[in-house]
Amino acid sequence: MFEIEDVGVFLGLDVGKSNHHGHGLTLAGKKVFDKPLPNSEPKLRAV
Repeated sequence: MFEIEDVGVFLGLDVGKSNHHGHGLTLAGKKVFDKPLPNSEPKLRAV
């Protein structure tokens, strides 16, 4: 188990056939990442 206070950012990923979308929230609920992501492994690795 882990303590919720030890988490810096919660990540979410919506995976689709043609497009992906990433989300990042701090423990306080502040949005720190919210944008489309490429559907290509080399391009995702570059992010």
